[in-house]
Amino acid sequence: MKRALPFVMAALPLASLDCVKDSAQPEPAARFVPSPPTMPRLTSVQYRNTIKDVFGGALPQTALEPDQNPYLFYSIGAATTSLSEQGTQQYAESAGVIVEALFGDAKRREALLGCTPKSVSDDCVSGFVKRIGRRLFRRPLGEADLNRWLSVVAATADGDVYRGLRLLVYGMLQSPRFLYRVEVGEDDPAQGETPRRRYDSFEMAERLSFLLWNTTPDDELLSAAERGELLDEASLETQARRLLASSRARTAVQSFFDQYFDLSSLSQVERDPALFPKYTKTLVSAMRTEVQLLVDDLVFRNEADIRGIFSTRRTFVNSELASLYQVEAPGSSEVAFVPVELPPSSARAGVLSLGAVLTMNAHPTDTSPTRRGKYLRERVLCLMVPPPPPGVSTELPPKMGGMPKTLRERLDQHRENPACYSCHAMMDPPGFLFEHFDPIGAFRTMTDGVPVNTKAEIEGEPMDDAQDLAARLAFDPRVASCIVKQVFRHASARLDGAGDEPVIAALTERFGAAGFRFRDLLVELVKSEGFRTAAKEVTP
Repeated sequence: MKRALPFVMAALPLASLDCVKDSAQPEPAARFVPSPPTMPRLTSVQYRNTIKDVFGGALPQTALEPDQNPYLFYSIGAATTSLSEQGTQQYAESAGVIVEALFGDAKRREALLGCTPKSVSDDCVSGFVKRIGRRLFRRPLGEADLNRWLSVVAATADGDVYRGLRLLVYGMLQSPRFLYRVEVGEDDPAQGETPRRRYDSFEMAERLSFLLWNTTPDDELLSAAERGELLDEASLETQARRLLASSRARTAVQSFFDQYFDLSSLSQVERDPALFPKYTKTLVSAMRTEVQLLVDDLVFRNEADIRGIFSTRRTFVNSELASLYQVEAPGSSEVAFVPVELPPSSARAGVLSLGAVLTMNAHPTDTSPTRRGKYLRERVLCLMVPPPPPGVSTELPPKMGGMPKTLRERLDQHRENPACYSCHAMMDPPGFLFEHFDPIGAFRTMTDGVPVNTKAEIEGEPMDDAQDLAARLAFDPRVASCIVKQVFRHASARLDGAGDEPVIAALTERFGAAGFRFRDLLVELVKSEGFRTAAKEVTP
């Protein structure tokens, strides 16, 4: 059995490594300095969830502009990428399809309106405009906005009130106020030494709902916003815990971890069954499900220390994964997953040694210590490894007579290039620890006809293998700090900066005080200054 080591990895000697940028360690600020609001566009999932929640029932779907995930998260992509001309057209087409489904069926139309309008000046029309505007724009319509939308109905009805209402909804679904989260804040009466704005009660409602449910606020949350309750920490906590108690929070939390762990890349995995007989498309799908079940177990079922995801021996397998991992799993089948405890003799421990992470960080015919090491650095420790410099070849020396034979030997030779050394010296050694696992995550003892060598020195500490790494990650304070940073980035739709360090440090401390439970971290996050305030000056 591997020893559990009661010490942490040494601090990273960044000064000597030009390659690695430590986004987790910006220059600390003396006090929290709010950043400008990001105003992200709704992601495609948020758009579809909102349409379903506002209008109910099944609605046809059309293509939307694909979400981008720079720095891991779709929220950052939604705040930093521009909508293309085609994307604008797709929103128009989607709005047209939705309106046709809603108004083309008389029974559904009447259910939507809740009344039968006689004319454009009917109270039925104004009542509908108020109600649908409140849900789509996530706040009540002001008098000027109400009159403007009522004038749309009047101007386009052409003698048919339903035609005017169709075009009203068609227009609202393409309004920037619907498609974008316009959160700019209001003057903060308690701004103190640093000038800032606070997000108003309605902005807080949508910030909570899109973070914890990945959809628009429900009526209860909007009603709390109307009463001004979401400016109060205690009320924020009450609403956050209400949302987190819903099954919808499970879906939103899974979405965060899917992005954090990059599970969507599994859909691109291809392997040759002749080289890897256990490879199937269903196996790859099972790998993703395994991680999702592990997340659900730690976050919701047991409310456990989420850091354990990097060192736990508990996982969930179906029959294909049980065969891949060579473990007994009574009751499993191709569709049934069961919990298992990996034996102490197993080389696996934690999510980094599960099939999903190992497979998506490998090449089609060989492993990739570089990819696996980079994954650890960026996603678990929040270091940022930039792409290779222009003109530098990333190709390894080929296998030829008299040349290095094993992948490790070829990588060693690759690092002899000074332009490659600094980055690969950081990425490759952690990746070598996982060399017991082939390109689909199956355990192996030989590679290229020689015994696998998994030993490496990481930041001055010798390690034997992935199991050794997992034992050390269990005590590394950077793991908890990085989880906080990743959640902060996801929730803020931006990377953290120096001015955020006091908030992140405070959140990390509260995270630890709460036993590193993920749901408690989310509650503390929504109450934090970093989530509730923005810079005084709003740049257009």
